Amino acid sequence: MSILERIHSPADLKPLTRDELRTLAQEMRERLIDVCSRTGGHIGAGLGVVELTIALHTVFDTPNDQLVWDVGHQGYPHKLLTGRNDRMETLRHESGLSGFLKRTESPYDTFGAGHAATSISAALGIAAGRDVKGEQFKVAAIIGDGSLGSGLAYEGLNNAGHSDRDIIVVLNDNEMSIAPNVGAMHKYLTSIQRNPLYNRLRSRIGELVDNAPGPFASMSTLLRKWEESVKSFLTPGVLFEELGFRYFGPIDGHDIDALVETFKAVRGMSTPRLVHVITQKGKGFPAGEHGEKWHALPPGHDPATGKQLKTSTANPAWTAVYGKGLVELGAERKDVVVITAAMPSGTGTIGFAKAYPDRFFDVGIAEGHGVTFAAGLATRGLRPIVTIYSTFLQRGYDNIIHDVALQHLPVVFAMDRAGLVGEDGETHMGLYDIPYMLAVPGMTVTAPRNGEEMLGLLRAAVDHTDGPFCFRLPRDASPDSPPNIAQIPATPYGTWEVLRHGREFAILAVGTMVDTALRAAETLAAEGLDVTVVNCRYLKPYDAVTLNAVLAEHTHVLTIEEGTVVNGFGAYMSAIVQRLAPSVRVATHGVPDRIVYSASRAKQLAELGLDALGIADRVRALHESEAMAG
Repeated sequence: MSILERIHSPADLKPLTRDELRTLAQEMRERLIDVCSRTGGHIGAGLGVVELTIALHTVFDTPNDQLVWDVGHQGYPHKLLTGRNDRMETLRHESGLSGFLKRTESPYDTFGAGHAATSISAALGIAAGRDVKGEQFKVAAIIGDGSLGSGLAYEGLNNAGHSDRDIIVVLNDNEMSIAPNVGAMHKYLTSIQRNPLYNRLRSRIGELVDNAPGPFASMSTLLRKWEESVKSFLTPGVLFEELGFRYFGPIDGHDIDALVETFKAVRGMSTPRLVHVITQKGKGFPAGEHGEKWHALPPGHDPATGKQLKTSTANPAWTAVYGKGLVELGAERKDVVVITAAMPSGTGTIGFAKAYPDRFFDVGIAEGHGVTFAAGLATRGLRPIVTIYSTFLQRGYDNIIHDVALQHLPVVFAMDRAGLVGEDGETHMGLYDIPYMLAVPGMTVTAPRNGEEMLGLLRAAVDHTDGPFCFRLPRDASPDSPPNIAQIPATPYGTWEVLRHGREFAILAVGTMVDTALRAAETLAAEGLDVTVVNCRYLKPYDAVTLNAVLAEHTHVLTIEEGTVVNGFGAYMSAIVQRLAPSVRVATHGVPDRIVYSASRAKQLAELGLDALGIADRVRALHESEAMAG
């Protein structure tokens, strides 16, 4: 039996020797690579923190002591050591283990998160709650250096240092977030690793102080003050100390001996302290040690090389179509600039970055900053396109309203992963962008039915100068393989398309639901129920001419959207129809007011009634209800 198979909880780590812990680290890496080759998942960050995770659970008394992992990408080794090893094959599967940490999944998962930089604030809240209740335990936040690009991390550090509470921050420094880190903080932290002079001096000073004979022991205070002066000159660790943290590091994050001894010493202290750990993202998986591509892997790849075992023959993903069109548009228009938040590959903007590096800006994990930065660019006559996942753009919502909308600036928002995201799970669901963008004054809100229309909307977006403009990019293969954007005209502003003419019932479909509604309509027509299908590609402003024509010819309207029905397009249309044609009945169809968990995207659509079968069933039910009422 392997050592890993004997670990059922962190308590099983306590009697192990250091050599056994090192063997355990190797077994854990092999296990993670094997599992993720089949399930997919965020493998890079987890492989980098194996020894760190072992050391934390060896030294701390979890789950009484609280470990708060930032984002959750780092959490796979933590799952292995906390009683979930035998369920790892269910990772990211329906009813299986979450791809992130989840409070309802394990008592060891102190705080759940799928977005970056929450750990310090949450840990401080836990520490304050402990102190209010008079409890006794330790709290440690483990945050990646990439997350320090987020303003929330600094807010947490500033408040925690000022609080003087018993809290530990472990800075996992691997020089990567998802893409290589950017910004001054990255340079700041890197300089520590490359400054052996300070580390030698500090070590030597410690030896002198510890070994000073009695008559010279009084010199220790002077030596320590001199050390602080040297530290201020040679290392950025002083930043954290000035924020109120006792700084320890940098420490080799793959040296179990150093980690265990450091955490033993740090655990016994009671003021804010920060342990700076240097790790290698993707360690032990050669394909995962290099770059953004291996931050997360899809299922079905070779565990040795990371290569896909089966090549897809499907149409390109929406994101790939967008990225290609963006590069082509950049060649046409020198005023187009692109902003992303630490995800050039994930958002399809990496091609633009390579083609036009002077017009591409990766702001790091700082979505709010990215939005306001784009607003500044717009004041100079440029056409900024902010490309961020729908779920991450939520973090910049105040900036969208305050810095873009109120100033009526022509910033374009390309919202990737809009809608259901399958195995990525509830933290990444892009279900709320339609409601939150509809609420922004002056915002043009759009959703394309296919790749060609998306490129037409992209062109329309950069042509539009009267305020901000947004469009959605689903996490799916595009229904088509569109031509070069030069061959695609701008989608006429504020227009809809009537794709099928029917009687009584009219379906107002949004984005991905348009083609699905057409398939449902074909099924219904074969049963004698002929419905109209309208492509509502502009949600706001809506096409008043087409809507009035639909209302004049139909007694029932069904709206369909791949997003929450609460305050969504259906709710928006219901209010408008009630005002324009009170006799027309409106029903809404979309994602109900509940959390949607991991499953395949196809399964999620089917369960929510957002496939052709579900839409047809909904129309039948409405028709039968009307017949009974009549």
